Amino acid sequence: MTSTEPSTGPAPSAKDKVLAWLRAHAFGLAIANLVANIGIVVTGGVVRLTGSGLGCPTWPKCTEESYVAHEALGINGVIEFGNRLLTYVLAAIAIAVVFAVWNRRDVIRNLAVVVAFGIPLQGILGGITVLTQLNPYVVALHLLASMAMVGLCVWMLDELRSPKREAAPRSVRIAAVVTLVVGWLSLWLGTVVTGSGPHSGDLDSRRTGLDPALMSHIHAYAVYALIAATLVTLWLGRKNAYVRSVTIVLLVVELAQGLIGWVQYLTDLPVLLVGFHMLGAALISAGLARVVVSTRARG
Repeated sequence: MTSTEPSTGPAPSAKDKVLAWLRAHAFGLAIANLVANIGIVVTGGVVRLTGSGLGCPTWPKCTEESYVAHEALGINGVIEFGNRLLTYVLAAIAIAVVFAVWNRRDVIRNLAVVVAFGIPLQGILGGITVLTQLNPYVVALHLLASMAMVGLCVWMLDELRSPKREAAPRSVRIAAVVTLVVGWLSLWLGTVVTGSGPHSGDLDSRRTGLDPALMSHIHAYAVYALIAATLVTLWLGRKNAYVRSVTIVLLVVELAQGLIGWVQYLTDLPVLLVGFHMLGAALISAGLARVVVSTRARG
């Protein structure tokens, strides 16, 4: 008499269980990826605002004799070294996302790989900022690269999970791209303002030599243009519920960011407000990317 019980087969290995867990939590890991990349912008701001940019005076070591911070470097060394360690946290999250989406054959996997490779490249760029004694142009590139990573993370989230929708009309798509371009111009001008003003990250690091007040006003004009472009996108896309909602969110962030910018300018750049302004810049980068992807069709 033969048995009718089905064969259970071999039990899944630990590797299979881990991969299954990662795939089941791909969206949550992608959110963590975005949060971590925004977080590194904020912690990088803490390094600069506390004058800890050269807390570890060399790279890849912290000092010529040690890879880690020691007591002689004081609190600045702890802050700078702690920020370096966060790069490994970002890398771990990014690698987990790659494994979570590796079985896909679409843009999601490509985005995950680009972000994962971007983390060590950002680490190298951060090392160059130290080796160049916080050259303001290198610091600006370092920050803008992080902003780009934030945008890519938003794009990946939209690909993983977003409302089903048709493509927005061509006029809305063009307006969204124009908003993105003007927004990035504003972000870049913000780094120029930073490079010409105080809070350089170290008392001895050089500045661009540009007039901080003049650059602040030029940056403000770019922000006005960004708000105008966002309003145009909102008006053109008012009949598209998803485009309308994400554009409103971006507009609110822009207005809050503009208010913080003016208050910090009028109050001589208090450290706390500058920190919130950097967070706002990262949120604007995320919002710009979200508006652009919201105009694309999703099945």
